[in-house]
Amino acid sequence: MAAVVLALDALTKQWAMSALADGPIDVVGALRLNLVRNKAGAFGLGGAFVPFLAVGALLLVLYMVTRGDTTERLPMAVALGLVLGGALGNVADRIFRSPGFLRGAVVDFVDVGFWPVFNLADSAITCGCLLLLFASWSRE
Repeated sequence: MAAVVLALDALTKQWAMSALADGPIDVVGALRLNLVRNKAGAFGLGGAFVPFLAVGALLLVLYMVTRGDTTERLPMAVALGLVLGGALGNVADRIFRSPGFLRGAVVDFVDVGFWPVFNLADSAITCGCLLLLFASWSRE
């Protein structure tokens, strides 16, 4: 799951950088595709703390990968894969994109008008966290 999220996130970000370079595309209603390079943290906050947030996310990813717990509960495995893949996607942006190591701008492009612009990795993290919450309430 994490590998699928990471690959789809990279592909959609690459597509967004080329297809949206000339401006946003209106999809339907308030939904539009709008290229934004987010140099700050989540929701555009904490710009000065981005290197620390990136290191924290990187440590979380390393912990999840090296711990390598298995679960027999499919919802839990999917949820952890979504969170790990999304975290890897955004950490990769912070590491490899300009302006430089741990300060790179995350490529965001989904704009719903009333919410900060986001990407597939952000969606995977959010959905994974929600699924973790719901799976933790379930006994099976």
